[in-house]
Amino acid sequence: MSFFVDSVIMFTSQVLFFGFGWLFFMRQLFKDYEVRQYVVQVVFSITFAFSCTMFELIIFEILGVLSSTSRYFHWKLNLYVILLVLIFVVPFYIGYFVVSNIRLLQRQRLLFSCVVWFTFMYFFWKLGDPFPILSPKHGILSIEQLISRVGVIGVTLMALLSGFGAVNCPYTYMSYFLRNVTDSDILALERRLLQTMDMIVSKKKRIAMTRRQMYQRGEEQNKQTGFWGMIKSVTSSPSGSETDLSLIQQEVDALEELSRQLFLETVDLQATKERIEYSKTFQGKYFNFLGYFFSIYCVWKIFMATINIVFDRVGKTDPVTRGIEITVNYLGIQFDVKFWSQHISFILVGIIIVTSIRGLLITLTKFFYAISSSKSSNVIVLVLAQIMGMYFVSSVLLMRMSMPLEYRTIVTEVLGELQFNFYHRWFDVIFLVSALSSILFLYLAHKQAPEKHMTL
Repeated sequence: MSFFVDSVIMFTSQVLFFGFGWLFFMRQLFKDYEVRQYVVQVVFSITFAFSCTMFELIIFEILGVLSSTSRYFHWKLNLYVILLVLIFVVPFYIGYFVVSNIRLLQRQRLLFSCVVWFTFMYFFWKLGDPFPILSPKHGILSIEQLISRVGVIGVTLMALLSGFGAVNCPYTYMSYFLRNVTDSDILALERRLLQTMDMIVSKKKRIAMTRRQMYQRGEEQNKQTGFWGMIKSVTSSPSGSETDLSLIQQEVDALEELSRQLFLETVDLQATKERIEYSKTFQGKYFNFLGYFFSIYCVWKIFMATINIVFDRVGKTDPVTRGIEITVNYLGIQFDVKFWSQHISFILVGIIIVTSIRGLLITLTKFFYAISSSKSSNVIVLVLAQIMGMYFVSSVLLMRMSMPLEYRTIVTEVLGELQFNFYHRWFDVIFLVSALSSILFLYLAHKQAPEKHMTL
């Protein structure tokens, strides 16, 4: 009876997660498109539901909700379903919709979809060869073979996003990095933009008048018949206006490109001025403080990642327990480390889960709006579902280290005997590369922005 009740609780939560994924798909991703392929919506919602269920099981593990046998069963069930979706269902449908958009392949779309899926499986399987991600005793058909490869892709995505976010967040929040923009700067740029638009209009009028004169001259030549009319039409040289027409068109093209640049720069200056005004408010000052906090965190994270890489170090104790032990030993007070580390770890894991889901959904929405179209929207949603599933599976791999030792056991049993230390080292390497590259990119962009403004 206990197993039945636990299963009802789990399946009810999965239905709720599925419904939330369905609403997010309709209200955010596809609100500007007509939904023609409900299979895409179902696959996206299933991926979201089972991804959130893994996080729910981690919280249940810490709180002791449900029996241990029920949690183990649903861990296994959830893991098999998410791997089935990520490795078999989503790649096949991505290939199917890609082939469907190619007219020459539409008659044999099922055959070519299978070819695309087998190609994906080949590269997916070869991905695990260079990495020490498995224990040698695992067979070729074990579940660890699949989890380990999904983990490599997901951890790489997580590290790239984390490295960029750790640098971009303080850069975005801190008022220190804002350019000094005044109303006179914006007015001068808008005046320059209006002058450029006037020049474009006048030159286009000149082109239209020249073409009208050419058309009228052609009509007059057609009226002249006979031998002398033919001789005159052959021997007459082109007028100066006809020769200058191509030059004027080139000038118009150059001015239109300049107007686009001026418009973008005007929008950028107005957004910067709004950020300056916002930074003077209470909420802006709060985010400015957060920017300084995250800048310290970024420096510390880069430093620790470098130390871990140089000394090949991986922590064996979760950060909360380790931090409490250091504080208690330093202050010399009586403190129940195990009790409080359990509750603080629960809060920390909850914060990580909520921020991970929220941050990833915001990022996916921005990415979808940036590159989607009516023809490519189905493929892009499936790619985002693939990224989301791999991201959440990898989050469980890395979140295992944030859990106290007694709660890691079932996670280790479910995921199998993977080389967990490798994933943490790989995350540190990719995070360090991403963070340093982001610093270099933002430095060059910030340095170039004032120079660009001065030249316009």
